[in-house]
Amino acid sequence: MRAGESLQELADALGMSKAHMWDLETGKSKNPSAEVLKKLSDHFKVSVAWWFGEELGDDEQQLRIMFRDLQELDEPDRELIQALIDKRKSQKEKKDGAD
Repeated sequence: MRAGESLQELADALGMSKAHMWDLETGKSKNPSAEVLKKLSDHFKVSVAWWFGEELGDDEQQLRIMFRDLQELDEPDRELIQALIDKRKSQKEKKDGAD
């Protein structure tokens, strides 16, 4: 909520019930509708993507996307990717040590 804004004031501003706002705030309502997200975004002057942590720098955004993609892979595929990461880090360390 905005500084000094009560839950009731927020609910009134969004045209929602205080109980529904409380459920959102406490996590009892885990899947707010697109309409609710839009109202909250407009009220707080943030994008809808902000609620999902999607407004990040390009590097952070790319890492989050990669992490989501990794979660969809099975264990052998993740092990292969981890081996590639380890090898690349080792190569980089050797190169940086040689400079």
